[in-house]
Order: sequence, then structure tokens, then C-alpha cells
Amino acid sequence: MKGYTEAVETARTYYNSADADNFYAAVWGGEDIHVGLYHSPGDSIETASRRTVAHMGQLAQIGPTDRVADFGAGYGGAARSLARAYGCRVDCLNLSERQNERNRRLNAEAGLDHLIRVFDGSYEAAPLPSRSYTVVWSQDAFLHSGARERALAEAARILGAGGRLILTDPMQRDQGPDGDLGPVLERLKLTSMASPAFYCDAGQRAGFHSFQFEDRTEHLILHYQAVLSVLAREASNLEAQCDPQYLQNMKSGLAHWINAGRAGLLTWGIIRMQMP
Repeated sequence: MKGYTEAVETARTYYNSADADNFYAAVWGGEDIHVGLYHSPGDSIETASRRTVAHMGQLAQIGPTDRVADFGAGYGGAARSLARAYGCRVDCLNLSERQNERNRRLNAEAGLDHLIRVFDGSYEAAPLPSRSYTVVWSQDAFLHSGARERALAEAARILGAGGRLILTDPMQRDQGPDGDLGPVLERLKLTSMASPAFYCDAGQRAGFHSFQFEDRTEHLILHYQAVLSVLAREASNLEAQCDPQYLQNMKSGLAHWINAGRAGLLTWGIIRMQMP
């Protein structure tokens, strides 16, 4: 559909499903779908997720005059946080029409729809004007791309001089032990994962410089452990909203993530780079 790559269309179909929508809304509170930063294993997913957004906003030095494009915005929780905290304008780009409907409704309910716009589409071919943004923001979304270099090129295209790209992504570790990422890739219907070195090299080819990676890998494991705990604790509630097979697949998928993280095969953190 709409010329999407197979990987993007797979992600779109998944996030448009009632099972995924009900699960993520219940577990994350309907605001975010990304890895959180945990002060302790007992932190709620919602609190940890909000902490990631706040930390990234500080690292990106966002201010009221910034115009932000959020690639893979999900329910728009980050956009609303940024608009509230800084008064900046945010354009959300997301492939799930179901999530986008919720995003628009929540923006209106929060009185922030004058600062936030929501676009249906893929960051691999962003329907956004060139040289029109000061920040491109993305949380755990590039993972789903079948053309990550194209996504980076689109970020570079829409940024003006000095524009910043800040993103998080679950990645393959650059130099880790031998191991099989097959179960993780199969869960995502992907053939590969990016790595910090990939983003550094591909970012340079797209025109970025000043690559920085803040390694927060320990939070990837804590996060998926937290999701698995909520799934067990809220089993009866989730079973009323989601197909049992979906929940079983989610349990298996989370276990694969946790095992791969503990084996040292994965990394996660915050990547920053800038246009000249």
C-alpha cells in the first residue's frame, strides 16, 4: 500500500490490529510505545517511558522556536510532552491510521492540536517539505524499516542547516559474542538489525556529522522484563481485550528479546547527529 516496503507494510498491519492497539494502550497507558529509562526495576513502564522523552528533549536542546518531525510517532505521547514542555511545534509522521486517530483525539483533548499535526505515512518517503525542520525525533521506530539508509536520507532532506537528529533504536551490538538473533528477527519479520556503527556510517553518507551514541543497553532488558511482568499481572484484563494467541506470541517474543539482551547480542541507547 502507498508504495511502502514490505517491512513497513508488515509493521503498519501489525500496529493497525485491534490486538496490538489494545495491548499497547493497556500496558503503556495509551501514550507511548518505546523503551523507558528505569531508576529501579519497580518503575512503571509509563514513568520510565516519560523519562526517556524528557532526557531526549534535554539532549536535543529543544526550545520554543524548534519545529520537530517525529518519525514513527505512535500515539503521539512524545509530541505532547515536547509541546507542553517547550511550546514547540511537532509534526507526527506515523504509518498506523488507528494510532493516528488516537493521537489526533488526545491532542485535541489536551488542547495541543494548535501545536501538533499528524500525518499518515512512512518516514522512508516522508510527506513533509524539505529544509523545514530543526529536529527529527524518532523512538524505536527505525527498527521496522526495510530501508534505513533511505529513512536517514529523508531525515537529512527535511532538516535545515544545523538541524539535529535524535533517535533511539534496539540494535545489534557492533562487536558482541557469537549468537543467534534469528528468533528476534523472526518476531519482527525482519532480515537484519542496524547497529551503532551502521548509523554512524549511514548518517555520514546522508550528510550528518557529530555522531554520538549514549549507550543505555541495560534499560532494554529492564524494559522488556517490565512488559513481561505487566503481561503476567494483568493477564485477565488483557485476555478480555486481546486474542490469546497474540498474548502467547507476545510472551515468547519478549523472552527472545530478554535472552538476546542478556547474551550481549543487543544494544540500545540514544543516537544524536547533526547537519552542517
